[in-house]
Amino acid sequence: MSIKRLIAQSLNMSTDKLAQELHDRTTRGIAISDEERALLGDWYARQEQQESALLAGEAGSAEVAALQARVDAALAQVLSVTQRIRTLTAENEALRREIESLHYQLARKASTQPA
Repeated sequence: MSIKRLIAQSLNMSTDKLAQELHDRTTRGIAISDEERALLGDWYARQEQQESALLAGEAGSAEVAALQARVDAALAQVLSVTQRIRTLTAENEALRREIESLHYQLARKASTQPA
């Protein structure tokens, strides 16, 4: 990061901190100078711009909507596969019981028939 950028960030942080303090003072009814009032007005304008930019980015985010649609489609597919697995599990259990019953019947027939 360049020195100029670091200085700018430091100034912005200092300005933000000062503006927050001025905001706090004015909301508590403490008088501020005209120069401080101008600084506070500029800070409010920057805050409004930043908020507007965030809201515009959120409102116009087609990428987020597309990703949400893909997630919804994947979820629907998972639910469908889950239901199919449950159905197959129930069918397999029924077949196991039927096989067990047939083994039992075969064993009974074999024991009742003479050798």
